[in-house]
Amino acid sequence: MRRRAYRDGVASEDLGRTLRRLRRLADLTQEELAERSDVSVDVIRQLEQGRKQSARLPTLHALANGLGVELTTLLGDPPAVASGENDGPRFVAVRRAIMPVLWGSLPVPAGSDFSLTRLRDRIADAWTQYHAAEFDAVMQALPDLISEAHSASLSGSDEDREGGFAALGKALQLGGHVAVRMGKTDLALTSLERAIGAAEQSTDPLLAPMIVNSIAWTYQRQGRLEDALGIALTAADTMKKADHTATADGLKVWGGLTMSAATSAARSGDYERAAAMMETAEVEAARVSKLPAGSDNRMISVFSPSSVRIERIRLAVQYGHSSEALTLAKGTRLSKDTPPSWRTWLLLDVARAHSDVGDAPGAVKTLESLRRVAPTWMQHHTLAVAIVRDLWALPNRPPGLRSLAEFLGVAD
Repeated sequence: MRRRAYRDGVASEDLGRTLRRLRRLADLTQEELAERSDVSVDVIRQLEQGRKQSARLPTLHALANGLGVELTTLLGDPPAVASGENDGPRFVAVRRAIMPVLWGSLPVPAGSDFSLTRLRDRIADAWTQYHAAEFDAVMQALPDLISEAHSASLSGSDEDREGGFAALGKALQLGGHVAVRMGKTDLALTSLERAIGAAEQSTDPLLAPMIVNSIAWTYQRQGRLEDALGIALTAADTMKKADHTATADGLKVWGGLTMSAATSAARSGDYERAAAMMETAEVEAARVSKLPAGSDNRMISVFSPSSVRIERIRLAVQYGHSSEALTLAKGTRLSKDTPPSWRTWLLLDVARAHSDVGDAPGAVKTLESLRRVAPTWMQHHTLAVAIVRDLWALPNRPPGLRSLAEFLGVAD
């Protein structure tokens, strides 16, 4: 993968265009964004016009908060599908699976040798690969998974068809997640809306709310924060009223929706409301282990005391409460089912928090841990590079920084 070029501060060949696009999506003038973010309108103008190619992290944090987006949305997401072109043959196959060609061949019922259990296991394995950031493997598997699930929904008894529709819903949900990671949010919504349609023809009462959570996440990526907040809260409230939170699986789905709602509230500027939601979620997460064991964790929303704490830390860092984030991080104990992707994000957020409060040695120590856990992911991550670049500009560089800077290609 081609590495980005960095100069003093954080630089990206697309930073100015991304800033202008996000500002217009938020329906803000340059002056209004300057007021919201407390960043000079002249700096915003220079970035958008390409006369200024870089900015330091505090400035970018402020701009992202003013726009109501994650910092990585402004900087450029980590390389979700790190190999190949954004619209290479493998992703074209995913597109075709989500949106079959007009007048193409219709799905046929599954044959006698088909196993719905085996299909479910393969879909669950693909979700595990997704959470481990093995996106190439996911894209390779997805077209066949979606095709087989379509066939399963046409086969056998009513029970078999309902199981097929449930499998189709999960496969299309995964397709939506991959599309988001590729930056194709409109395609993601198409996949997720079709997933909802499949879920409604299954007998799984938790599948539709899980997909709603994915739609809320996609709305967030589009800057539709009010829409994301509304559907997440509605789905969570509906689950409570239907008493679906009395099971471990149901509580996990409710928890995922609540965390999603909290994220939307925070990005809308209501951090206090978001923090209250997250505190409630953390209390509820403690009940998961006390309830009867649910189904395959790979197919259910990520929700546990660990995941809630990680998300609380992320929101605290994102919205300028870095000291609070570090306090939360000290008491964090990760459970065995915490996905690798969540672990890596936790380390990156803690590194950001150390950097924000002026603890350069703490930031370096955390980044060294991140390098051991996810070296390839870190090497191409715009935010990891940004933190190291800011630390490198310090007059007194902490021990261990040179090795990190050389590893990320930002050393002098």
